[in-house]
Amino acid sequence: MNWIILTLSAVVLQTVRNALQSRLSMSVSTSGVTLSRFVLAPPIALCYLIVLSLKSPGVEPDFSTRFVFVVLLAALFQISATSLMVILFKQKNFATGAGLAKSEALVAAVVGVVFFGSHLTAIGWTGIVIGGVAVFLISSGSRLKDVSFNTMLIGLGCGACFALSSLLVRQACFLIGLNSELAAAWVLFLVLCVQTVALCGYVLIKKPYVFNQLLGVKQQVLVISLISCLGSVCWFTAMALQNVALVKTLGQVELLLTILLSRYWLKNKTTRNDILGLSLIALAAIMVIWA
Repeated sequence: MNWIILTLSAVVLQTVRNALQSRLSMSVSTSGVTLSRFVLAPPIALCYLIVLSLKSPGVEPDFSTRFVFVVLLAALFQISATSLMVILFKQKNFATGAGLAKSEALVAAVVGVVFFGSHLTAIGWTGIVIGGVAVFLISSGSRLKDVSFNTMLIGLGCGACFALSSLLVRQACFLIGLNSELAAAWVLFLVLCVQTVALCGYVLIKKPYVFNQLLGVKQQVLVISLISCLGSVCWFTAMALQNVALVKTLGQVELLLTILLSRYWLKNKTTRNDILGLSLIALAAIMVIWA
């Protein structure tokens, strides 16, 4: 399938999932909203993995100790990122929360340079500065003098966790010793399994009432989980077919869908600062990706 179609499909699925989770957060706790995206994900990812494995018979993955450790870290960072995003939804409106989470690309650039030996040009560092300004505009709401540093820190933390998760997933794909498409499928399946077990265990021990909350909105939970996994499959497949920079650049159209959903479906008010900040984040992310 064409990588452009896959990327646009992933963008639509991810935007709808975020909107559904934002609405679910009004009646379900943060842990419940976070868990909602993983309930059906592992079996769906397994089906995807089986299909790809049948196309490459006789190929064996290399499950080294380092690979397992990297997968575990990637899964835990993504759980943390998802939880922080849900908290953002409750701090400010939907478009702002999703916009702050877009700091992922900017944080990934810094972390990549410091810990993964990546190189950034002047254009890349300019993008980082623009992204910082964007986060400031969004977190300040309609008045710059009333900046919410709490919202800003949560947004940066969310972006940092997503960035670390993405970098670790990429590292895991290199370690497993398979072609990029099959490696991505294995990593996706294993990460989802770890996340589901970890979240269910945490909720069972610390917040068992969450299961009752989710049972009360089981149709919403099933839809969120299904859409989330399908979106992940589209992202991974698109990046296996085409350069990641191209895929992520095209994926920035999610910001436009986010604003439209926020205004016309969730009935949230989008301020001028929100729109300007979201636009700057899109510009900054593109600059960093292409640097």
